Amino acid sequence: MYKYPEKPVKGKFIRRYKRFLTDVELDDGQIVTAHCTNTGSLASCLIPGAEVLLTPSNNPHRKTRFTWESIRIGDIWVGVNTSVPNKLIYNALKENLIPELTGFHTVKPEVKFQQSRFDLYLENEREKMFAEIKNVTYREGDFALFPDAPTQRGLKHLKELVSAVEQGYRAAIIFAIARPDARIFAPAAHVHPDYALMLKQAVDTGVEIYPLIIHYSEEGARVAGMMQYEL
Repeated sequence: MYKYPEKPVKGKFIRRYKRFLTDVELDDGQIVTAHCTNTGSLASCLIPGAEVLLTPSNNPHRKTRFTWESIRIGDIWVGVNTSVPNKLIYNALKENLIPELTGFHTVKPEVKFQQSRFDLYLENEREKMFAEIKNVTYREGDFALFPDAPTQRGLKHLKELVSAVEQGYRAAIIFAIARPDARIFAPAAHVHPDYALMLKQAVDTGVEIYPLIIHYSEEGARVAGMMQYEL
């Protein structure tokens, strides 16, 4: 379980603009601007009037007082703060709480490899592994999809995960599925065809895929198992 560092406040989503800014009407009627950490389009998430959670910051140097954490869609909270799954998955791996990825005595965040800095490095007596985490908020029908916008950075990460495999490492991409209302994960080929093609090629090379379901609440987030996937 990851718990928000400060008790969230509730409001209603008004608009997102300039990628990193979000206007929210708090429950007391005050209009505030919150920081949005997510660089994607947030397709299927930007619903005017939907309930949102913001966490306050006491940092006097911040330009925005709040961080946008999640938005309520139907009966679920969808996490939009991309730092949350990274922290949650890092802690879960250290505690051996993800059955598919256990037995590592070393788990390090933000480790450099070639021209990239991967989210995780894992090691035990037998193997060394790099892993990259991608936050998935986009849903169409039964499918949780990534990416929600073209991502050259994502392509670069896939290519370097392939390079890691070719050099004898294990390599994985962990899709943090913030949409438990979907049933299947898949690459969004209609959004970024090259990414979908490269993901399949990466898997064929030996890169592992773990679509990890994340359940969000008003307190934080928790790991809730794996989702099946189609390429």
